[in-house]
Amino acid sequence: MKQSSFKQLWSIFTNGLLHENPLLILMIGLCSALAVTTEVSNGIGMGLAMTFVLLMSEIVISTFRKLIPESIRIPVFIVVIASFTTVIDYVLKAWFPDLSRSLGVFIPLIVVNCIIMGRVETIASKRPLPQAIADGLGMGMGFTWVLVGISSIREILGAGTLLGVQILPEGYVPVLFFILPPGGFFVFALFISLNIYLKSRLKLRASKVKEESHASS
Repeated sequence: MKQSSFKQLWSIFTNGLLHENPLLILMIGLCSALAVTTEVSNGIGMGLAMTFVLLMSEIVISTFRKLIPESIRIPVFIVVIASFTTVIDYVLKAWFPDLSRSLGVFIPLIVVNCIIMGRVETIASKRPLPQAIADGLGMGMGFTWVLVGISSIREILGAGTLLGVQILPEGYVPVLFFILPPGGFFVFALFISLNIYLKSRLKLRASKVKEESHASS
């Protein structure tokens, strides 16, 4: 029973990383993702902020889901999400002022991010706490790794740096295209293409293994 439960939680967690990745598969929350990913530090900061708000919101709503009246569930969800968004906004302003200024309005806009409201409505309000935690962590980390990946490529090619440290030769001429909005869409498209390719390869490999097992039996 415990093994079955662990497998279920692991499946929910990994869905957010790849199979139901909020950016590459569900394609929600794209505005903030493409706007802040000109630097890796911004991608890390935005990803962790989103993960915190998503995880804490799912924990609270899943815990009290049976006490929340159906008629006011949406206002309650918004209040919970807004509360944790305010917390992370003040934390960034107090302890990471430079990062807070770089992310700007996109931190307060977490309140209306489709990723959080969608997961709270479909998962946290209907499933027990362990599943809500697994979903929050998976979706948050899935969002974060894509942001970090996109921002790494854009910063390296667009500025020749990584986390503000010069890693390309001094004579390298930055390709400004990558730090402009079109460059963000271009890199994002590459990530989607790579994800589709990997999924097709994994599916093909799984089908071959299945055929071989049938043939041997």
